[in-house]
Amino acid sequence: MNRIDTFLELVVKQKGSDLHMVAGNPPRVRLDGDTHTVKYRELTVSEMEQLLHEIMTETQISTFEEESNLDFAYEVKDLARFRVNVFKHLNGIGAIFRVIPSIIQSINQLGLPPAIKNLSRQRKGLILVTGPTGSGKSTTLAAIIDFINTERKGHIITIEDPIEFVHQNKSSLISQREVGQHTHSFAEALHSALREDPDVVLVGELRDLTTIHLALTAAEMGILVMATLHTSSAASSVDRIINVFPPGEESFVRTMLSTSLCGVISQQLVRKADNKGRAAALEIMINNAAIANVIREGKTEQLDNVIQSGGMQGMQLMDTALRRLMDAKLITGEDAYMKARNKAEFDKFRDSTNLDDEESNETNESE
Repeated sequence: MNRIDTFLELVVKQKGSDLHMVAGNPPRVRLDGDTHTVKYRELTVSEMEQLLHEIMTETQISTFEEESNLDFAYEVKDLARFRVNVFKHLNGIGAIFRVIPSIIQSINQLGLPPAIKNLSRQRKGLILVTGPTGSGKSTTLAAIIDFINTERKGHIITIEDPIEFVHQNKSSLISQREVGQHTHSFAEALHSALREDPDVVLVGELRDLTTIHLALTAAEMGILVMATLHTSSAASSVDRIINVFPPGEESFVRTMLSTSLCGVISQQLVRKADNKGRAAALEIMINNAAIANVIREGKTEQLDNVIQSGGMQGMQLMDTALRRLMDAKLITGEDAYMKARNKAEFDKFRDSTNLDDEESNETNESE
């Protein structure tokens, strides 16, 4: 047992999502979106080096010294896996450990809408799962992969940096590859995957033009491709894909995307009303004739209207998802307001106590 395992055990037992260990500061744990200081002394630079070197290989230590940051996965037996980022900063070095549960939750256990299962049953095309860091994208993708793994007999390839959820073969054969350890880049692994007879390919992140182009090509070739983007909505996800390409290729890419895109799941996590965990709010866009036409013509500003009118197909805007969670009393009006895009629509649901405090602050400031 490594010394850092004690801190990681604390995070898991408290149902935290991240452990922050930064030289010059005591450890911090992120619980339900907020960080809390652990009752422990400030970590020194030498202490941080010793703690991290215990769990890093010689190759990883060498790479870290050269590049000043490093991503890798670390597993504590009978506890959990952790995605680790080690970095240098003003006062020495630091590390962030993201908890990856050892048990993959199903689509039903996560309470995801039925439309997610319908998207998962697609045989080809591109599915994007988007949202800010820490919004649960990996958890959603793991549930989708597990659903496909249970229902479909095929070959699933995952390309990750690093490998997070470890999948066991069920109905499908699963090959998991890690960037840096099993391949040099997402693009290289994706190019290789096209020759590995895959039915489904998961790309951890669409980072560059080459990877995005290969993902679209694979989707057009009859492979179901799933990938993540750090975008906040379905419309901005479409724009991000198109804007990566040179101006002269935009028309071609819009046409390509309009035919290959299956759907976009854009999500964020909202603190539950009982302060026991967080609920996922999902914006869902499913490609149909109207969506394809808007993408092809480059009128992405109209996507929200099409999504709003596509409720019968399982589509919903982020604000609709927040309103449903609020109506079910899973989240508070105040938290719904903070996460909403059209805040004016949620202003009336805010906590009157907070509003009184704000009005009092404004009065004091004016005095």
